[in-house]
Amino acid sequence: MTQDMAENRAEEHPLVLQATALRQQLNHHNYRYYTLDDPEISDAAYDQLFAELLKLEQASPELKTDDSPTQRVGGEILPEFQSVTHEQPMTSLDNAFERKQMTEFERRIVERSAVSPVEYVVEPKLDGLALSLLYEDGVLVRGATRGDGTQGEDVTANIRTISSIPLCLIGEQIPQRLEVRGEVFIAKADFEQLNRQQSAKGEKRFANPRNAAAGSLRQLDSSITAKRPLSFISYGVGLMQGGASYSHYNQLMEQLAHWGVPISPELKVVKGVAACEAVYLDLQQRRSILRYEIDGVVYKVNDFALQELLGFTARAPRWAIAWKFPAEEATTTLLAIDLQVGRTGALTPVARLKSVEVGGVTVSNATLHNEDEVQRKDVRVGDTVVVRRAGDVIPEVVRMVPEQRPENTQIWVMPQQCPACGSSAVRELDKAVVRCSGGLFCPAQRKEAVWHFASRKGLDIEGLGQKLVEQLVERDLVQTPADLFLLKLEQLSTLERMGPKSATNLVESLQKGRSTTLPRFLYALGIPEVGEATARSLAHFFGDLPPLMEATAELLEQVDDVGMVVAQNIVTFFQQSHNRSVIVALQRAGVQWPKIEQQGAVTLPLTGSTYVVTGTLQQMKRAEVKAQLQALGAKVAGSVSTKTTALICGADPGSKRDKALSLGVPVLDEMDLQQLLESDY
Repeated sequence: MTQDMAENRAEEHPLVLQATALRQQLNHHNYRYYTLDDPEISDAAYDQLFAELLKLEQASPELKTDDSPTQRVGGEILPEFQSVTHEQPMTSLDNAFERKQMTEFERRIVERSAVSPVEYVVEPKLDGLALSLLYEDGVLVRGATRGDGTQGEDVTANIRTISSIPLCLIGEQIPQRLEVRGEVFIAKADFEQLNRQQSAKGEKRFANPRNAAAGSLRQLDSSITAKRPLSFISYGVGLMQGGASYSHYNQLMEQLAHWGVPISPELKVVKGVAACEAVYLDLQQRRSILRYEIDGVVYKVNDFALQELLGFTARAPRWAIAWKFPAEEATTTLLAIDLQVGRTGALTPVARLKSVEVGGVTVSNATLHNEDEVQRKDVRVGDTVVVRRAGDVIPEVVRMVPEQRPENTQIWVMPQQCPACGSSAVRELDKAVVRCSGGLFCPAQRKEAVWHFASRKGLDIEGLGQKLVEQLVERDLVQTPADLFLLKLEQLSTLERMGPKSATNLVESLQKGRSTTLPRFLYALGIPEVGEATARSLAHFFGDLPPLMEATAELLEQVDDVGMVVAQNIVTFFQQSHNRSVIVALQRAGVQWPKIEQQGAVTLPLTGSTYVVTGTLQQMKRAEVKAQLQALGAKVAGSVSTKTTALICGADPGSKRDKALSLGVPVLDEMDLQQLLESDY
């Protein structure tokens, strides 16, 4: 059932009217968000409208329409893609690589038309996948890839899952048939997040956003496509039957935007080659800060009558050209593979390269991401490799060139020790990252370790922020957290923005910090995966630090919240002599805590339970609720899942409440919360 049919039945039943109104609201807000980039409501308010419509459609399936915003989850599995013949060929563009080619392009237009200077519409050339969208009476009926330009693949089920593609057009004078053309892509930030998710799942990382977008769009299971962060921007129209007519390209693009189709925010009209070059240089300079990858600038004659006069060659229009940026890939020799130690101890293999120019910049180093990537790409010292650079992003080694591999190359193996401090390098189970285990001592982690140690959840040293920690480390006044307690008033007074009063206050804060609790101290050590709740469980289980430092992994796994991975992290941390030395130095500096009555395997009242807090609470702050629940042994998570014991709801709970209800997770109000906290356990 289409939206028009639903509207015709609106008077038949109030639920039809309600569903139609909700769809119209959601389509309006999609238009504000994806096309205008100017949302009128919060994400939580949108989620609430969406959940309301979804609930209606689930209760009354006959209310569901093909163009409903709820129909984006995918799920259709195709045996193969069907072939689609484009009603108008999707041609390529000729390329220019320097100004004189652009000048020659305009000269040919002027000779054919006697129009000078030529007016162009200019927009970035997105590095994505070309797509055709067919609308009939404003409703999306088909999506197809470019293919060979004449025939493409029907990917309708997949493109319905892309939020920025309108399932129905909005507004007036909508053509009876309209074929919208544009580019499917993955934004830079979304691509990085997608690759982090791939690594966390132990799956292959994508080489670049374009490959990720193409692979996501061509999934036979549309539910997989729905999970990929695909976006769409239109660059024109291939077919338009019915509706108003337009004399210029920019007018038509503006109308597409009014109908709800996203267009480039960079689109503009210019005249002459000099103005074209100015836009080219501007976009080249801003390329790295755009949210998507671009590989050039497209120029199209604005006047449709002039376009028709100029016509086409066998492969491309004579009225359009792409001025490409310098190549972003180059080949060079891999001279060495070194390890770089990050501020959190992550060990990243880095390729040392024979210097090569990539995208206008000389590159001599490139990331190899992690051990798995080195093995997957099988890169070795001495190989000829392809290096890629996008804008100001760190260059990366894309692949090796097998036919140019020298004889007797050696497979690279991840070292077992941190190159910065010699501590053991440990790879966590089911994760790609390898970390240095000398967190308290490692010079590469010094700033992070000191700041974490002094943070509010650690020893809570008031006045010791990140900027001050950076100064202390850079001036070599602090090498480990223990050195904090040896700082003198006269040393602190010499630091930037640190007058005598501030220095005195910090010395007093350090003195107070010497007296802490065992849970805080354990958290402050920065053991991987040991957060507040786990630190508290460890403290209550062992009662003091010495028995914890000598505990085996098997014993540690008896502690609530401690699994095999966390247990091994703890054992490895305390096995490092550097870490033990810093702990001894801290105790000599006067850092102390009262012993806790050892509970062993005895659990707290809410041990094993997990709560999520959402909405605005009237009687308590969220931090207070979290602290009280944790004191009773509960975990407090940030998202609702099947493992959630209950969701604690304040005002305006948003989508978490809907998810809890859909999963059958109990929902508690503030009165329920008070009863929970005040129960006689």
